[in-house]
Amino acid sequence: MTEVIVVSAGQMSRNIEVLSGQRKDLVFLVYPGVSSDVKVDVSLRGEGAEANIYGAYICGGDERVKFAVDMHHDVPHCNSRQLFKGIAGGASRVDFYGKIIVAQDAQKTEAYQENHNILLSDEAKVDTKPQLEIYADDVKCSHGATIGRLNEEEQFYMRSRGISLEDAKVLQMISFIAPVLENIPDEAQREAVAAQFESDIRNIIRKV
Repeated sequence: MTEVIVVSAGQMSRNIEVLSGQRKDLVFLVYPGVSSDVKVDVSLRGEGAEANIYGAYICGGDERVKFAVDMHHDVPHCNSRQLFKGIAGGASRVDFYGKIIVAQDAQKTEAYQENHNILLSDEAKVDTKPQLEIYADDVKCSHGATIGRLNEEEQFYMRSRGISLEDAKVLQMISFIAPVLENIPDEAQREAVAAQFESDIRNIIRKV
């Protein structure tokens, strides 16, 4: 079961418990103009439980967006993944704090966490802090984070093929967030979200 959550302004808190053999997927979407503080706490309580938390956010003004995700592996043989990807322009500020906590008895855990960001302006700021807190020794866990800019060589290549600079940037950014959007199972909803993000990205580019 996948739950798609369009984040509204203000604070949001989700506490999730996943029992034996269950799977829970969440996709968080943050559109431009929304300042939010999202806290997600997931506990994997039964063997064979799985949780996947995804997020895509686009900021182009003075938004303040914060995600804090805690993934608790309390028992053996559970899997989890966190993947958050975002674009920050204008004078926006994004904070991502993700943590994987593996209890001493939670052997055979597999847990992965990623946060990747693109900056569109010198004024935009991103602070990302993925963390691992592991008390078991037979686990597969990793985390990673990146903050970068659009690749100008890719833009040059696309422009040499007759693609405008605006379209090239849009293609780069849509491709960047696509790994999050592809986890929306309903095709019509997925396409609608992608179209909205594309429109928002164009508006942000034209303001730069």
